[in-house]
Amino acid sequence: MRVLITGGNGFLGAQLCRALAARGDTAIAFDTDLGALSTLNLDNLVCVPGDITDLANLAHAISLHKPDALIHCAAIVGVLSSLGSPLNVVRVNVEGSLNVFEAMRLSNVRRCIHISSEEAYGAFDADCIDETHRLDPVLPYGICKAAVEQLGRTYRDLHGIEVINLRTSWVYGPGLPRDRVPKTLVEAALGGRTLHIDSGANVKMDHTYIADFVSGVLKALDHREHRYDVYNIASGRAATIAQMIEILLTVIPGARLTVGEGPYRHGDRVEMVRKGALDVSRAAAELGWTPHYDLRAGLAKYVEQLRAGAQ
Repeated sequence: MRVLITGGNGFLGAQLCRALAARGDTAIAFDTDLGALSTLNLDNLVCVPGDITDLANLAHAISLHKPDALIHCAAIVGVLSSLGSPLNVVRVNVEGSLNVFEAMRLSNVRRCIHISSEEAYGAFDADCIDETHRLDPVLPYGICKAAVEQLGRTYRDLHGIEVINLRTSWVYGPGLPRDRVPKTLVEAALGGRTLHIDSGANVKMDHTYIADFVSGVLKALDHREHRYDVYNIASGRAATIAQMIEILLTVIPGARLTVGEGPYRHGDRVEMVRKGALDVSRAAAELGWTPHYDLRAGLAKYVEQLRAGAQ
């Protein structure tokens, strides 16, 4: 299979490129900056510089490399990024996604795996929610993800393009570029630094280890016929930051990590809406996928890889 990955050098995209190449598929990494990915000596990895906001460039790449499917990872990611530059986020995340769908239409590529987000749900109604939960995003990043999902359905109905949306949550592991938990906690502990997070001790959220994310995407990519166009891909469990710290204190003895009470805030600026666990039973039933790593196993693996020199 030939698969074009937008955002192929990003945190998620690079891991998907490696996984696809490792199993014998041709991974076509499309990104504005291909960085370290372009130095990998893999026969079945093709690096293509480009920007999803440039339709002509993207359409040419798809026409030239003739992928069987796309995995659409490219986006400006995160709540804080979307608040700092909402116009740019809409341009990249929404207009860029429209370019992806349009370029697929022009080259008759029929399957796209779109990496969506639990931010599309907005505030959770319960401690664990499934894909039938209403979409009521409250900040630009989540609003854009929900909009792209619906635009994908328009391209499905009008042009026969299958857009499968994977709503994931707080993916972590080596290479995570943004300073948020658990990265900040793990790096402080391994560096022998004291770290205190001002608030958020009892706030629950679902954290997904990168290997589970990758395996879930590949299951969705390979599935022959989808009855649904959306799946939760997550750990299926929610943990508090206090529980995360408890785990890290056992994984990294002597770590000096603490957290205060109160709401969790993105960058100490924006209070996070109610979160919880994502129910992954649909992915289990339809795709045969279940997460392998709970938070304890995922954090232990993350620390092991960083100690081994993973970046």
